[in-house]
Amino acid sequence: MDYRILGKDLKVSAVGLGCMGMSHAYGSPADKKEMCELIAKAVDLGYNFFDTAEVYGTANNPHDNEELVGRALKPYRDKVIIATKFGIEFDKTSNATNPPLIPNSRPEVIRKSVEGSLKRLDTDHIDLYYQHRFDPNVPIEEVAGVMADLIKEGKITHWGMSEATEENIRKANSVCPLTAIQNRYSMMARHYESLFPVLEELNIGFVAFSPLANGFLSGKYNENSKFEKDTDYRTVMPQFTADGVRQNKELIELLNTLAKDKNATPAQISLAWMMCKKPYIVPIPGTRKLDRLIENAGSADIILTSDEVSAIDNKLDNINMSAVFGGSKVIKKRK
Repeated sequence: MDYRILGKDLKVSAVGLGCMGMSHAYGSPADKKEMCELIAKAVDLGYNFFDTAEVYGTANNPHDNEELVGRALKPYRDKVIIATKFGIEFDKTSNATNPPLIPNSRPEVIRKSVEGSLKRLDTDHIDLYYQHRFDPNVPIEEVAGVMADLIKEGKITHWGMSEATEENIRKANSVCPLTAIQNRYSMMARHYESLFPVLEELNIGFVAFSPLANGFLSGKYNENSKFEKDTDYRTVMPQFTADGVRQNKELIELLNTLAKDKNATPAQISLAWMMCKKPYIVPIPGTRKLDRLIENAGSADIILTSDEVSAIDNKLDNINMSAVFGGSKVIKKRK
């Protein structure tokens, strides 16, 4: 596995592991013992960058994923980078499969969150602490000030923002330098490419979540694919509908052609495309399966030239695609 530097000094594997789907949003939580074994295998394969959040869980155990990640990585704590997030809660009054998010980054809430995450992760520090979503009720400069204090206290070592905009990046970074942003990015969701110049100017890394468009770009799904009702967000994602699959036929054909040319898989091409685009982009695909873990790691070995990347971009600009899931709705309501 190759490694990359986020920000000034955070060394992470070129491909990270998004752990959310082991507990949340992709059906019922997976078997804990199996997931601990999978995470251990990831470390053996060279992964050192593991992503979670305080809200990745279930109604019965809202913090399931942090507890899992903490348990699994305990034997390897000095070898790995753990990223987690604060600043949102789910709207518990909603019956939606993907309930709305309620942002809350009040300083006292952040303080409570970091202590909870440290305990659940069974660690004395968090390597990368993200604001999960911007809170319009709390100035981002105030949040950055809390991050600066947490860094001084040794409770976190680096911080970042998820689904960040240029305006908030600049404001936050002026108070406490950001190490990374974590935004949705894939061949089907390229709108944040507009941030590349500011990230390069300020030396901030880009951690790409949903880099395979929630798995769709693996090419493993068709019109007959079934997902667990009520617990799997893919049941409400447009790219997985029968119409979506048909609309994306040309995209999957492109990936299959590129994969054949490079002796790779569609998923590996999707990940290599972004890693070869910028040296500070680190995708964090998730999986519950060993073969996919190995496959995703292999994408770091695939080299695409700048001309090849540009050619792919041009094709992506000119082929038909369905809408792609853009995340749960963010609302202002609080308890």
